Parts: sequence; C-alpha cells; structure tokens
Amino acid sequence: MLLLALDTATPAVTVALHDGTTVIAASSQVDARRHGELLLPAVDRVLADAGLRLDAVTAVVAGIGPGPYTGLRVGLMTADTFGLALDVPVHGVCTLDGLAYASGIEEGPFVVATDARRKEVYWARYENARTRTEGPAVDRPADIAADVAGLPAVGAGAALYPDTFTDVRGPEHVAAAALASLAAERLAAGGELPEPRPLYLRRPDAQVPKNYKVVTPK
Repeated sequence: MLLLALDTATPAVTVALHDGTTVIAASSQVDARRHGELLLPAVDRVLADAGLRLDAVTAVVAGIGPGPYTGLRVGLMTADTFGLALDVPVHGVCTLDGLAYASGIEEGPFVVATDARRKEVYWARYENARTRTEGPAVDRPADIAADVAGLPAVGAGAALYPDTFTDVRGPEHVAAAALASLAAERLAAGGELPEPRPLYLRRPDAQVPKNYKVVTPK
C-alpha cells in the first residue's frame, strides 16, 4: 500500500505519503490564497523526500471538507485527476475527522471547528479521536454556544471565538499525515471510506444575478 493524501479544505495545503504502516513523507504550508499554486509542488516534494515516483501510489485520499468552495475543489479535482491517470481508487475523508484524529483525544466529548468565514464555523462533535457523533455543520458560534459549552475544542475556527470555545487545543489546521493515517487504519480494518465528493454545506458566494437584462438579437 502507498497512499497519497492531500487536503485543501482549510488554509493549509497539506500532502503526505503513507505506506500502510507509517507516514513516510509529509508537507504542509498555510496559505489560504495559493492552494492551486502550492499543491502540485508539495506532491512532488513528498515523493522526492520518499525517493518514490508517482506511479508507485496505490490509492489517493482527499480531504472532502467541509470547506470553502474554491479551496476545497482544488484538492478534490487534483485527487480525481491522479486517480484517473494512475487507475487507482480515490477515497474521501472528512477534514474535521482528520483534525479530531490528530488531536489524540481518546476520551470525549469534544468538538472540532474550522473557519467558515462570514463569522461562522464548520464544526462537528466527537466521542473520541476516531468517532464523530454529530455534524459536520456550519453555524454561527453564538448559535451553538450551549451545545459546546465547556467542551475541549480543536481547530483554528475554535481559536477565533474564545467566548464560545473556552478550552481550545491544537492542532489548528489539518495535516494530510493524519488523514492518511486515519484512512490507512480504516482500510486495514476493512472499513469503507466516503466518496471523494465535497462537503460544501452552503452555497458558494458567487451567484447568478437576479433580474438581469436579457439582450435579444434584432
């Protein structure tokens, strides 16, 4: 097994290789505006660090969000392209699950929250690092304050709203190393992973204008 994992659902552009036993190479950069520019060089870098070629990859794992439309589609389209070019399966993993797994919290409950912009967060509730019990959802922090009161919270979204998330812990951003490890663990146990389809949870900012003037040829 050689899993190529990547995620662009948060400001982190993150890539990792997992050989079925451990992560053998990884790269992460935080830059919310350069997902498309940074992702492929990161893939090249982890392959070079591992001393491997792309055709050694046996499966691709992509973070499916939730996340903003533009950033999220970069990673998913890249994963789909690799899958088609290499003729290997492409699996999805919820980005929030990757953060929960990386937290190492074995006894919950706790929550994971990432920045959804518009003064909202993407969030989910977990029983432990491997078990999601609620979500993912997108809400204003004040609207879920009663639901998350006093719970440990992981992720950059939680750090933005300390009045709601009062016990914030790391990591802030997802790492592909965690996604790869979680995926490898589930696959080895015979579990199924989600389809690599995006969890947008809300409509994109760009909208078709209403009541626009229709121009007909004379």
